[in-house]
Amino acid sequence: MPSQIDAKMETAGDFDVRQAGLQIVRTVKALRKPVASWRAAGETIALVPTMGALHDGHLALVRLAAKSADRVVVSIFVNPAQFAPHEDLSQYPRDETGDVAKLKASGVSLVWAPDAAEMYPQGSATSVVPAGAALGLEGDSRPHHFGGVATVCLKLFNQVQPDSAIFGEKDFQQLAVIRQLVRDVDLNLKIISLKTVREKDGLAMSSRNRYLSAEDRARAPSLFEIISSVALKARQSSVPKLIKDAEAALLKRGFASVDYVAIRDAETLGPFKANSDRPGRVLVAAKLGSTRLIDNVSC
Repeated sequence: MPSQIDAKMETAGDFDVRQAGLQIVRTVKALRKPVASWRAAGETIALVPTMGALHDGHLALVRLAAKSADRVVVSIFVNPAQFAPHEDLSQYPRDETGDVAKLKASGVSLVWAPDAAEMYPQGSATSVVPAGAALGLEGDSRPHHFGGVATVCLKLFNQVQPDSAIFGEKDFQQLAVIRQLVRDVDLNLKIISLKTVREKDGLAMSSRNRYLSAEDRARAPSLFEIISSVALKARQSSVPKLIKDAEAALLKRGFASVDYVAIRDAETLGPFKANSDRPGRVLVAAKLGSTRLIDNVSC
């Protein structure tokens, strides 16, 4: 049942004007009011962390969250801590009005949309330095990245205090890093994952797909095609040869460069053992034009 905090607006400094009937909160102080109200009513909370520019993959996460909790909070925050100076922070797509319109009919109770000054107040000096699952792969290509991800996620978890948080498998290493974070700092939080949501041609849905030219968009599904082929052969073929052949195939299909193709243990992201019964994962990062795409499949 909606609480009284849902039925009225607070001061403009705490809450944004409702957009499309959906409450948008800008400050930690304001966020704690509805969270406390829900907790007092015995309601459970699910968090869907996003950087906005929402697509059907995000909305699938929201639908899963709505099934797992009484209240759904979607955070929209483009996190500067996970971008290196040369990366696309300033160009990263932002469309809060469009995002809110998409969330209106999705069972969302509240949008948590702080700015950078609210998330990282002046004088902030504490950050998370993850190891373990954060090492290698994206950790080699983007050494700054998972520290920023882990720091902002820990802050989001403390701010929203959810019972569960929902993440997609498209960012598979990120999912492993978040699970490790929750274990390592003893958070009372369930991490729920959803299989990668794909376009009809197999391309993993991503906010960055809108960067692709028409020509590159036509080439992009070959990323999924090639790693799916690797996954089918992973337990019967030489792993180094599979990786070498996959890299060559990506370049032949028009990818500008390949950061990595890797086959890893799906639970630890450690070495993959083809003769074991442990689940594996094929992971890839490659650049198509100026757009860096990542994907993964099970094997």
